Amino acid sequence: MQKLATEYPNILATRANEEIYEVVKSSLPDARYHPEARAIFLEREPREKKGKIALVSAGTSDLPIAEEAALTAEIAGSKVERIFDVGIAGLHRLLPYLPKLWEANVIIAVAGMEGALPGLLAGLVNRPIIAVPTSTGYGANLRGITPLLTMLNSCSPGVAVVNIDNGFGAGFLAHMINQLAEGVR
Repeated sequence: MQKLATEYPNILATRANEEIYEVVKSSLPDARYHPEARAIFLEREPREKKGKIALVSAGTSDLPIAEEAALTAEIAGSKVERIFDVGIAGLHRLLPYLPKLWEANVIIAVAGMEGALPGLLAGLVNRPIIAVPTSTGYGANLRGITPLLTMLNSCSPGVAVVNIDNGFGAGFLAHMINQLAEGVR
């Protein structure tokens, strides 16, 4: 990170813990740590946040991956609307957010367990959906294989799937789609 900081004003390091952060902070005192996303970031030249990405998580166990996706998109320069704990087991929790989902240029859907949330969202809202299977949850999750297969086999059009726990990849892809929708190149 120290070498990158000599060339780039904004840096994101994922899958970090507080111990790693303390080491980084000793040489880069302006680095910050986001404990939920488990990420260290340096934002010396914050970008204007444009457009809108809706980030939806099924359950609270999906929050670390969801926050990693949100932080990635925000550091890159996108606005992110967080909608947490609205999985399909309680559909009534999701429905009030439909107007906010329609305002988004792209939606990131983070879900473990059986991974049905992205397919449901694609059936409700005509927006590109980036599906992120997580290795969290209970039942026969199989460390993320179950939601991955559900998401890959979704019959709902407009769903693209990143790898298990890949919040970074989802956040960056959503940022790219958001920028295109906003006419930014």
